Amino acid sequence: MFRWFKRDKKKPEDKTPQEPIKETPPVPDGPEAGSLTADGLNLTVDGISLDEIEPVALETFAFDAPAVDVDVEAPLASDRREPAVPQHTAEFQVADYLPEPKADAAPSAEPEAEAEEEEPEFEEEEPGDEEAGDEAFEAEEMVEPEPEPEPEPEPQKKKSLFERLKEGLAKTRAVLNTRVDHLLRGVRQIDEGVLEELEEILITSDLGVATTTRLMKIISEKVSRHELSSADKLKEVLREEIRRIVSLPRVRFDENVKPHVIMVVGVNGVGKTTTIAKLARRFVEDGKKVMVAAGDTFRAAAVEQLTIWSERVGAEIVKQKTGSDPAAVVFDAIGAARARDTDIMLVDTAGRLHTKVNLMEELKKIRRVADREMPGAPHEVLLVLDATTGQNAVSQAKLFHEAVSITHLAMTKLDGTAKGGILVAICHELGLPIRYIGIGERMDDLRDFEPDAFVEALFGQDNGIG
Repeated sequence: MFRWFKRDKKKPEDKTPQEPIKETPPVPDGPEAGSLTADGLNLTVDGISLDEIEPVALETFAFDAPAVDVDVEAPLASDRREPAVPQHTAEFQVADYLPEPKADAAPSAEPEAEAEEEEPEFEEEEPGDEEAGDEAFEAEEMVEPEPEPEPEPEPQKKKSLFERLKEGLAKTRAVLNTRVDHLLRGVRQIDEGVLEELEEILITSDLGVATTTRLMKIISEKVSRHELSSADKLKEVLREEIRRIVSLPRVRFDENVKPHVIMVVGVNGVGKTTTIAKLARRFVEDGKKVMVAAGDTFRAAAVEQLTIWSERVGAEIVKQKTGSDPAAVVFDAIGAARARDTDIMLVDTAGRLHTKVNLMEELKKIRRVADREMPGAPHEVLLVLDATTGQNAVSQAKLFHEAVSITHLAMTKLDGTAKGGILVAICHELGLPIRYIGIGERMDDLRDFEPDAFVEALFGQDNGIG
C-alpha cells in the first residue's frame, strides 16, 4: 500500500528563494520493485507482465495540495517537526493491482437474479381504474345512513285543578293523612290511647292547639256515644270537621264601583309582588282594565321589578322614585285610575315586620289617604302569608288584622311545605276566609281557594272534583 505524508493545509507563502530540485535516483531493480512513469506503471514480477494495468493507483491517491518545490534530499520543515521522507519512497503490494479473475464474476449475477425473482409482481392498472376507485370511495364516504325518525311525543294531558292541588299538598298530606292512616290501620276499637296519638299528630301538623282541641272534643264526644265504632268513621268525622272550619263565606263587593281598589299587605319575602303580578294577569285575561300602584318605595329595585311585571301582563303602573311617600303614590294612582276609567287598582306596599309599630302606622296612613280620595277605598285588604312559616303566620294575621282590617287571605308556597295545616288554624282562630292559594311558581298557579277540593286533596281522595 502507498503511504503518503500530507502536509498541513494552506500556509503562508514562503517568498525565500528555494534551491532547485535534484533528480530522483532510480529505484533499484528487483523482483518486487517497479518504476513509476508518467505514462503508466511498467512492472514485471516473476515473469508476469502488468502492462494492461491502467494508471489507477496514481489517480486513487491523488489529493488536492498546493504546488510547492520540494528538495528531496533535504528534510521537510514543518510546524509539527515531522521527519522528512524522500518523495520517491513508496511501498505497495502487487496483488492490490491485479485484476480479479473472470470466473468470480458469474456468481455475482445470481443474487441479482434472485433479488429480481423475490420482487413482488404488481398488476398494472388501467389509467381510469385509479380515478374510478377514488370516486367510489368518496361516494361511500358521502353516503350517510338515514336517521331513524324520532317518535312523536305524546301530547301531555292538561292536569285538572284537583290533580295540581293534590300534587301541591303532597307534603302536607304525607304528614297529616298518612300518619293518621298508619295510626288507624288495624285498629278495631277507638280507645284513649288512639285518641292521644291522634291529638299529637294534629298538633305536629300545624293545625294549632286551639283547632286541635276543638277537633278532639268533637271526636271524643262521638266516641263516648259509640258513634265511632271503626277507624274509617273516625277519619270521616275528621275530614268533615276540617271542611266545616275552612268553609267560610266570602266577602261580596259592589262590582259597579270603579276603580275597585285592592290593597296588598304582608311581611318581607312572602311573595306580595309576585302575587300582585298573578292577580293582574287574571284580571287582564278577564277583560278588566288594571292599574298597579307601586307603593313599595322602600325596598331597592321594588319599583323596577313591579314595572317589569306590569309590562308583561299588560297593566298600567303609577310610580315615583325610591324613597317617596307611599301614601302620595296611592293618592296619584287613584286620580289616574279615575281619569282612565280603570276597573281594578292593585296597591303594592312595602314589606314590614308585624312587630314594628311605626311601620304598621304607615299602613294605616295609606288606608286613610285612599279612603279620603275615594270613600270606601280600599275595598279589599289582602294579606299574603307564607305557608312555610307555620304558626308564625297566625301571629302575622292577628297584628295586620288589628291595624288595617284584613278582608281575606292569600296563602302562598303550599307546594313546598308540610305545614299546610296552618291554613285550617287561621280560619278557625281568626275567622278570616282564604281567597287565594299558591301551589306553584307559574302564573296560573295562583288559584281560588275551594274548601271541598282542598279537603279532598288533603286526605288523598277524588270524589269527582276537578
